[in-house]
Amino acid sequence: MGPLITAAAALAAVNVLLLLPLVGVWVRNYATFRTGLVAGLLAFAVAMLAENAVAVYFFFSMQSFYAGDPHVQQAVLVLRALQFVAIAVLSYATLR
Repeated sequence: MGPLITAAAALAAVNVLLLLPLVGVWVRNYATFRTGLVAGLLAFAVAMLAENAVAVYFFFSMQSFYAGDPHVQQAVLVLRALQFVAIAVLSYATLR
């Protein structure tokens, strides 16, 4: 696995680790408040958690899928980095 895809896989794993406490907070908040906003945040976090967990699985099980084109590797890394920034900001705002 090349360095770009390794970095993308690492970012996906970090995203999973950031999303786990968010899901916990939003489950607790939904149990307390039962609002549509919190339900939406919870659904978002669960969807992102599933997507990143599946991405980590595929990074390691289908290494040859991304190995062919360096531009694809670069694009995957950029998208994972943008996702990381968004989740990090959301985590900071929620856990603050």
